[in-house]
Amino acid sequence: QVQLVESGGGLVQAGGSLRLSCAASGRTFSGYRMGWFRQAPGKEREFVADITWSVGSTYYADSVKGRFTISRDNAKNTVFLQMNSLKPEDTAVYYCAADRSGNWDRGSWGQGTQVTVSS
Repeated sequence: QVQLVESGGGLVQAGGSLRLSCAASGRTFSGYRMGWFRQAPGKEREFVADITWSVGSTYYADSVKGRFTISRDNAKNTVFLQMNSLKPEDTAVYYCAADRSGNWDRGSWGQGTQVTVSS
């Protein structure tokens, strides 16, 4: 069973940086995509970025392109989201997900970590 545990959230001023981590366990992740999503109060869940575990190909939402970087450490089974130039609109609960079916809703999800950006 896949387990995902996020960490690294917190309170930061606009323009600051945070680095989120997602520790993955329970199986080997070859063939998986690992993703970051976020959900702000009163809003739907939003895709942020993903990375293929084996090759490391990345994809970003337009709203974070150029500011956020997703990466992974295969040896430590950990995925990272480096967030720079943070804006108040980046405030949300950030979730890590793992999927190999092509449908994130059928994947595994972490419990989330709160990111709050003050203006």
